[in-house]
Amino acid sequence: MKTKDWYAQLKKPAWAPPAWLFGPVWSVLYLIIAISFGFVFWLAFTGPVSAWLALPFALNLMFNAAFTPLQFGLRSNALAAVDITLVLGTLIWALATIYPIAPWVLYANIAYLIWVCFATVLQYTITAQNR
Repeated sequence: MKTKDWYAQLKKPAWAPPAWLFGPVWSVLYLIIAISFGFVFWLAFTGPVSAWLALPFALNLMFNAAFTPLQFGLRSNALAAVDITLVLGTLIWALATIYPIAPWVLYANIAYLIWVCFATVLQYTITAQNR
């Protein structure tokens, strides 16, 4: 069964967005992430701030990248639910860490934070509905 067909057959809540919406939303969010996270990595690796400041940003990227293989490659709603929770947790950690130094990074990522909160609730709902 193709991944698209597998996802389409899952039970989803009535408030779930259509599948075609995810691509455009993530395209915009990835542009914001590239600019703002890139700035944080630049700060960390050029020395104005500790390299440790970049840790939650790096972990967030890692967990974000793992979501698609877990959800669609392994077709594991449960692992995807754990992963999206890690995406949310590391995003909150990252934004709280950078706020005193570069508040604009937090403001730039508000849409990402809202989307990840929504995606977390959606993933847990899909996971529960498809046990």
